[in-house]
Order: sequence, then structure tokens, then C-alpha cells
Amino acid sequence: MDMDLARNKQLGDFLKIRRARLNPEKVGLPLGRRRRTAGLRREEVALLAGVSVDWYTWLEQGRDIRVSSRVLEELARVLQLSSTERRHLFLLAEQTIPLDNKHDQLHLSPSVQQFLDYQNPSPAYVTNPRWDFIAWNRAACAVFGDYNEMSELERNSVWRIFTSSYMRELLDCWEEHGQRRLAQFRASYGRFIDDPWWPEMIARLSKESEEFKEWWPRHDVLNTPEGRKVLHHPGVGELILGHLSFQVSDAPDLLVTVHMPETEETLEKLRSLLAD
Repeated sequence: MDMDLARNKQLGDFLKIRRARLNPEKVGLPLGRRRRTAGLRREEVALLAGVSVDWYTWLEQGRDIRVSSRVLEELARVLQLSSTERRHLFLLAEQTIPLDNKHDQLHLSPSVQQFLDYQNPSPAYVTNPRWDFIAWNRAACAVFGDYNEMSELERNSVWRIFTSSYMRELLDCWEEHGQRRLAQFRASYGRFIDDPWWPEMIARLSKESEEFKEWWPRHDVLNTPEGRKVLHHPGVGELILGHLSFQVSDAPDLLVTVHMPETEETLEKLRSLLAD
């Protein structure tokens, strides 16, 4: 079977199964007396999602039609899909997967925070696609600044690297790090062009940082590991750290980063920071 036809069939089957599993009363529809099968009818899904019955029928039949992100969002809402199901729906439709709502972005399982804590004295944190720090361990606060005391804006790593004097002094070759993070930010922005948060943040950064204002129009794009970091910590001096990043399996929009000491001297300095 042609790959596109197979994908369309999988999409149609997925919608039919999710429609059949949804109780009409859960979406505010009367159960009625003449329902011969469980779940919602096609016309009910179409009505609630704001599309025509014929179009939705073709979609379930696996016909070769294009589906916009907006319509997929409406179908996910009507069918009350979980975050994982919603992601699967977008993948089947070959559409860019948008960010989940704010609650989903900030929801971390206790095991992720436990993992971060176990990395001490190695600095470790979690960022979302906007490059906000949303979780961290004690070592990260000791090295990069106390995230617990920062505002939501200050916990955005792009904002912090371009506006914080502490980060300019901490990072060896600050310009290189700034350009790298900006390029990573640009790569993430490409996924969320329709999200108003991004142009608002870009405008604020352009106003606050001459370097950001100068570099942003270059359209540099990067999505690779940062590699080794050399830091000049005001309390313990030079720190040499390696870098490891990976996605969280049950929250793939989140990125876990661990900075590991590359020398015994750095390890001892990190331990001393946590002992203070």
C-alpha cells in the first residue's frame, strides 16, 4: 500500500475509534433513544469541530485531503484527546505538533525532579521549547543563579543570557554562547510561528539587547548540543563542564540538560558550592 494512503487510513481509523469511545453526554449531547452504536456520530463531531459532515466523513474514510493545525486542534478538543493522543493525531496528519497548553508544559512527573536531584553536584535543569527553565537542581542554582528567586521572564534562558551581567561574566566566550542560544531559539521559533508569545519576546529582547537586535536578522538556525562549557564562577573560579541533553519520553517537548564536571578539580569545586 502507498505510504500516504496507509497514513491516511491510520488517521481515519484513529478518529473513528476515538469517536466511538466518547460518551455523548460527556460533550453535552443527549444520549437519545435511537443510538444503535456507542459513541458520537460523525455529524456530531463535525458540528462540534466546525467542519462539514462530508469533509469529516472523507477524513475518516482516509481520502487524500489536507488538514490544518487549527482543525486538528478542534478535533483533539472535541474528542477529548490526551496530550499523547493529540501528538499522535498531529503526527498522522503530518502537521507540526504545537505546544500543549501551559499546564501541560509545566507538568513534570516527580521522577524527573528526582532525577535532577540525583545529578547533584552536576548542574541539571529542564527547559521547554521557549527555552524557559521549568525545573532544576541545587547545583544549577549554585552555578547559574538561583532560579527559585527569579521571575518567569528571568527564567527564560535566552532573556537571561542576553540581559544578565552575571551570565556575561560567568560564560567564557560569551558571544559564542549568545549566538548559539539565539540560533537554537530561532530553530524553536520555526515550529511556533503563529504563537504571539514569540514576536512579543523577540521585540522585548531586541529592545533590551543590542547584540540580540544585531544578530536576530541573520536567521542563524542551530539545533545541536552545546558541548563543553568553561565558566568563571565568582565563588570558586574556573569550572569545566561537559554537556548532555535528552528529551523526556512522556513529555517530548521538554529537554533535560546535565552539565557534568570534566575534571576532578571542577567536581570538588561543585561539591564545595553545595556544602556552603
